[in-house]
Amino acid sequence: MKAVRFHETGGPEVLCYEDVETPTAGPGAVRIRVAGSAFNPADGGLRGGFLPIPITLPHTPGYDVSGTVDEVGEGVTSLNVGDSVVGFIPMDADGADAEYVVAPADSLVAAPTTIPLTDAAGLPSVALTAYQALFEAGELKPGQRVLINGAGGSVGGYAVQLAKRAGAHVIATVSPRSAEAVTRAGADEIVDYTTTSILDVVTEPVDVLLNVGPITEEGFKALVPLVRDGGVVVSTTPMVPTPGDDERGVRAVTIFLHPDAAVLTELVGLVDSGDLKVEIAQRVPLPELIKVHEEAEAGRLRGKVVVVPFGED
Repeated sequence: MKAVRFHETGGPEVLCYEDVETPTAGPGAVRIRVAGSAFNPADGGLRGGFLPIPITLPHTPGYDVSGTVDEVGEGVTSLNVGDSVVGFIPMDADGADAEYVVAPADSLVAAPTTIPLTDAAGLPSVALTAYQALFEAGELKPGQRVLINGAGGSVGGYAVQLAKRAGAHVIATVSPRSAEAVTRAGADEIVDYTTTSILDVVTEPVDVLLNVGPITEEGFKALVPLVRDGGVVVSTTPMVPTPGDDERGVRAVTIFLHPDAAVLTELVGLVDSGDLKVEIAQRVPLPELIKVHEEAEAGRLRGKVVVVPFGED
């Protein structure tokens, strides 16, 4: 089969599109004929050797996958050959930037039926991150106010949709290019951070401050006074410390994504009911993944990119 791998860590130039032995499903696992794999910034971090996740070289990236089960390992009873699945698969194992990938059966759930199977790869890790940030760490409740800083990215887009659906009042910071999409996602207030200081426009305290974009440590601390006493600051950016305020009882929580098949099943249900939109900016053939890494490294990548090994389903 064909796959994109790196044999050493480094820049995008270490990626190779090459022939690889087709894997076999072991006990508790299934093999998937990949319909799509999603590019995420952490793929670049793994390739560059920046993330504290143990991988074995050569390594195939791509931990978001959608596809069709084509081999079932011993002991697997929850899935059958021919099932359409989607999942967030272990980041330390070989990923889905290949024609086939082996994944633990318990990391996979039935794929959405109302969108192309290829596009479903754009759902798992980013939607799970948004859910875990809002509801597990942020404990967001109906009627509360949430400020989502960096709402124009993939995690931010899902966070806006999920928070609005939960009955929260959503304030979102965006750049001009993402303002329309974030408004469409359901944000009640839009703040263009390129022209306006959020400190000047958010005059009523928020219950939850969620940061999902690049931010400086100083800039992050400056936002904490916007959070009410007893509120919470949540961040998906571990490179910058998440600030709180002990005197006012403002908690600080940094999110580290974890698998959750039950929640992913719930999110798939929201997609099929029309309550959660999966936005895909580009679909690229597997050999072009190297260019995607180059664009991301240069800061030019916009929106969610799905990699397609066999052509679009």
